[in-house]
Amino acid sequence: MENQPNSIGALFETAGDYVETRVDLLKLKTVDKSADIIASLTAGLIIAGVMIFGFVIVNLGLCIWLGSVLGQAWYGFFIVGGLYLLIGALIVAFKNKWIKEPVGDLIIKKLLN
Repeated sequence: MENQPNSIGALFETAGDYVETRVDLLKLKTVDKSADIIASLTAGLIIAGVMIFGFVIVNLGLCIWLGSVLGQAWYGFFIVGGLYLLIGALIVAFKNKWIKEPVGDLIIKKLLN
């Protein structure tokens, strides 16, 4: 009978170690997922920055070229600006389908992997 309290004590000690290990594992998984999301976001932002820079240069060239074809430089800027207003209106109209849902799905996919 004296052996039984030691067995219960060992059982509680093992259960405590198990819980502590599970908590540590959860912390490590959280850090891993956070690091993966932040790394993906950082890479995406860097790529987007480079692409935007190139896009702006191409658009300035297009504006100047259109202006020279039409006879006034500012015509090209108005035409390209109007085109972007149209694109912006389309993005606002379809923002849930084109932006919100894919980004939400991507975040969920990253968190569950």
